[in-house]
Amino acid sequence: MLIINGAVHTMDGPIIEKGYVAVSGSTIAAVGPMEDCPKSWEGEVIDAQGGHICPGFIDAHCHLGMFGDALGFESDDGNEETDPCTPHLRAIDAVNPLDRCFAEARAAGVTTVLTGPGSANPVSGQFAALKTDGRWVDAMVMKAPAAMKIALGENPKQVYHDRDETPVTRMATAAIIRENLRKAVEYGEKLDKAASDEEADPPDYDAKLEALLPVVRGELPVHIHAHRADDIATGVRIAREFGLRCVIVHGTEGHLIPELLLQAEVPVITGPALGDRSKPELANMTLENPAILQRAGVPVAICTDHPEVPIQYLPLCAALAVKGGLEAEAALAAITVNAARIAGLDGILGSLVPGKEADIVVTSGHPLELLGQVRAVLIGGRRI
Repeated sequence: MLIINGAVHTMDGPIIEKGYVAVSGSTIAAVGPMEDCPKSWEGEVIDAQGGHICPGFIDAHCHLGMFGDALGFESDDGNEETDPCTPHLRAIDAVNPLDRCFAEARAAGVTTVLTGPGSANPVSGQFAALKTDGRWVDAMVMKAPAAMKIALGENPKQVYHDRDETPVTRMATAAIIRENLRKAVEYGEKLDKAASDEEADPPDYDAKLEALLPVVRGELPVHIHAHRADDIATGVRIAREFGLRCVIVHGTEGHLIPELLLQAEVPVITGPALGDRSKPELANMTLENPAILQRAGVPVAICTDHPEVPIQYLPLCAALAVKGGLEAEAALAAITVNAARIAGLDGILGSLVPGKEADIVVTSGHPLELLGQVRAVLIGGRRI
């Protein structure tokens, strides 16, 4: 595949105003200006016709495939609202790749998503990074698990208040998270001791603690659902106590504490911004949030939180961040290379660099332009 005559957004350097991208198999073979384009090409050629060529879009936080489109309880598999601690739940066991929203994602140029459980439980379960093309989820997996979801704030409070069970306060939510992280630390210590001491008995198998082991060992990041500034602080506090790799998801009030997030070296996946202030903790929601965080030096990605905002509007969410003061190329980075970095996938995705996977979007106008059209989408070098 050879894509020619487009403005190439490599996301690894300046825009090539009129360039090409060559694809060999499933990977990018070459990128450059048109004067360096191969003169003869035996494969398919796509003419961008003066449009734009950019990496496939990445939604760093959503629930695609977890909540069936236009269906009810029968396809609502995103929240196990029966136990506040469910780290052993795996997104790949709930995702329905035949949900039509996957097709809508592909049509909009969204080629990779991080999807997983919702925020009903303080410890919610394991997210997975998936390509959006496929019929069998196992063949779509980029990384599983990709993160452990932890939730703070109103959602766990509301769910368990309605059930008249703990947690009904922010204190109890944090306490449940701490308790189970500490149990995982002790579980790991017993396993290590049993491995080195023949006389020591290993602990009984515990699926929850097994799932939390890579978290407390720093091998698996925690994605912490938090809107209010105080909830963000609680998430960072717990991460520091246990030495966790931490990402804040939503971070609606991050714009009130950008310098503190910078000091904590915590990236933020912002959004969704296309919606109303449906609950009290969204009172300070603003389109300026990504721009304020980015100017402060905080790594920023942008998400839809699908189905809160339908997955196909990910580029629109990035465009709204431009309306809020973020530079256009920074907003594009927030749904490509920055999202890949936060997901730990930047070695293979997120920018048009030789050797990376050929997930590519060709658009008629700027990728974030509302009236532009998606002309072609490649996933793994295959035109979709």
